[in-house]
Amino acid sequence: MRPLIGIVMDWVEKGSFSPRPHYAVRDSYFKAVWAAGGLPVGLPLLADALNAAVDNVQAVIVPGGDYPSPGRWYGDGHGGAEEHPRGEMNEALLRRLIAENKPFLAICAGHQELCAATGGLLWWKVKESLKGAGEHRGGGPMVLGHKVKVEPGSLLHALVGAEEIEVNSHHYEAVREVAGGLVVSGRAPDGVIEAIEVPGKTFALGVQWHPEILLTEADRLIFQGLVQAAGGSN
Repeated sequence: MRPLIGIVMDWVEKGSFSPRPHYAVRDSYFKAVWAAGGLPVGLPLLADALNAAVDNVQAVIVPGGDYPSPGRWYGDGHGGAEEHPRGEMNEALLRRLIAENKPFLAICAGHQELCAATGGLLWWKVKESLKGAGEHRGGGPMVLGHKVKVEPGSLLHALVGAEEIEVNSHHYEAVREVAGGLVVSGRAPDGVIEAIEVPGKTFALGVQWHPEILLTEADRLIFQGLVQAAGGSN
């Protein structure tokens, strides 16, 4: 049987689908999980329901998204004072996944949430904040944007089997520093952190790019690794 892979839905206050609050996530996440051998299911951003749903899946994907981030994520005066429903719930979710050693893949905004959830800090608009940073959003997610140097001995290295891969790039912000036991396992040529992970866990990985969109060979191997880890956790 295919392991259940939960994809956390993104909470949207209003948009083209409905003028009222709703959940939204691109179908590419579901397609990538299915192609890797998993059965994708959407998880709602309702605290009790999300916790109950996580009990019944074998792995979790925390997807990309775009929403106002709290100032505590930056530590330099940027960001807002209010908390967004997605940020609060996903931070708690990621801490739970780490504590329970449940396999997860955090993508783009999810990657940044993983950093924040474990006490790290983000760059606000990395091109403006980090001297020497290149363009990380200009080309869009449908093209390869830059290379990523993969840390030998890391989970990412074990998954892709290479010390360098090429990825798309579609983000304004980036991980500034990690904490809480996380390690950096991938960097762009300009030094921007592109992958972070929790050593010693079955599968606890965050990537700054969108592997679900282009599904390069390396991207496919990441999703296959997640599904395999989910099957092994039964």
